[in-house]
Amino acid sequence: MPDLLRLQLLLVTFSGWVNRQQSQVIDYLVEENRILKEQLGGRRLRLTDDQRRRLAAEGKVLGRKLLERVATIVTPDTILRWHRRLIAMKWTFTGSRRGRPGIMKEIRELIVRMASDNPSWGYCRIQGALQHLGHRVARSTIAKTLKDHGVKPAPDRLTTWRTFVKSHADVIAAADFFTTEVWTARGLVTHYTLFVIDVATRAVHIAGVTPNPDAAFIAQVARNLTDCVDGFLRGKRFLILDRDTKFTAQFRSTLRDAGVEVVHACFQAPNMNAFAERWVRSIKHECLNKIIFFGASMLERAIREYVAQYHSERTHQSLGNGLIEGDHATSSSGEIVERERLGGVLRYYYRAA
Repeated sequence: MPDLLRLQLLLVTFSGWVNRQQSQVIDYLVEENRILKEQLGGRRLRLTDDQRRRLAAEGKVLGRKLLERVATIVTPDTILRWHRRLIAMKWTFTGSRRGRPGIMKEIRELIVRMASDNPSWGYCRIQGALQHLGHRVARSTIAKTLKDHGVKPAPDRLTTWRTFVKSHADVIAAADFFTTEVWTARGLVTHYTLFVIDVATRAVHIAGVTPNPDAAFIAQVARNLTDCVDGFLRGKRFLILDRDTKFTAQFRSTLRDAGVEVVHACFQAPNMNAFAERWVRSIKHECLNKIIFFGASMLERAIREYVAQYHSERTHQSLGNGLIEGDHATSSSGEIVERERLGGVLRYYYRAA
């Protein structure tokens, strides 16, 4: 019995010595980590996912209380969060899913696109178009996809205004005035610019610039626009106008005699003449608002330079980032050359041949 007591006393003494040794080792390692952290100079320590996983595995065993004492690189909460995300996540069961897998996102988007762009296409027509592209999709899947996206079946699917306008764009033009203040010997004088835009090509024609848009001016503009040789409205059937009183009865009569029907927008409804309104915003934002004009000739030159740049140098999102006139070069070789207009207000970059 005394031998057993002596053995127990020896074991207790040895375990206490081991605990003191471990405590001293831990204190040393903690201090070493603090010194290494000071060497970083406040820079953030970047750890890989594998390093986080290893720390998380060891830290989870120690628990929060002991971690608060020994953790120096990151906080205990961070280590435990890593554990939940990197270790516990591995037990999330996603290996085998019962039932039919969902259709690919790209095919779903293609189904909705086809239905939206083609109001008369039914489920079977869309199914055939998809099969032509190499996608075999069941009719019921197409029906469910369209229902989930709020797209009605073919008989009830209405034609969008975008499709309607695009299908008639070749025979539609739009016109409007915009004003610019010009310094003259009499002080600031408002100049009116009348322009016409081709809805299909986005080409713009400046019909005239004047401080006095009277009936005579408007009548001459109508004759120029409907000229059978080079009139801008040659081949057009409709001209969208707002209800500005400057568009006189004689103006409308001249257009009507040339086969161009005037379509009036509603009062205070600029969206009904959106193509013209958008062009006014473009020329003012990109050019006119950046210049102080001294005399009508300076204004006319600025408008002329902007229209030239607009047609042959400016890309247009509505045309697939192409140009109205000329080819849109896509070469990646050759020196890049810059062309300036109006002293650098307008710039164009291209590659030298």
